[in-house]
Amino acid sequence: MEANNETFTYTYSAKEQEEIKKIRGKYTPPTKAETSMEQLRRLDASATKGAAVTSIAVGIVSALLLGVGMCCTMLAGWEVFFVPGIVVGVIGIAGTAAAYPLYLRMVKRKREKLAPEIMRLSDELMK
Repeated sequence: MEANNETFTYTYSAKEQEEIKKIRGKYTPPTKAETSMEQLRRLDASATKGAAVTSIAVGIVSALLLGVGMCCTMLAGWEVFFVPGIVVGVIGIAGTAAAYPLYLRMVKRKREKLAPEIMRLSDELMK
């Protein structure tokens, strides 16, 4: 007679199952409600993303200008750089101070532009 040595083993991994669901979700077509909700989230995030990038860039460049201006004013024996250093430093201070109001203004404009679409999508989802 033949010996039957076949055995059944089963291991369950919740982490592995979650990963499988995430991968599977990428390839299944989304429902209409999910699409609208994702679009609403994307539009909401886009209102601040561009403004944040711009204001951070302005702040960084302005801080660097402020540093260059400070360096120019502190050069001992090179008085020719003192006045230009002050001018560059003041420009850097002004740019750094203007970064946050620039952010607020850009976000306000973008939200005004996106408001009709956001309201339409949110009304659709709330029904």
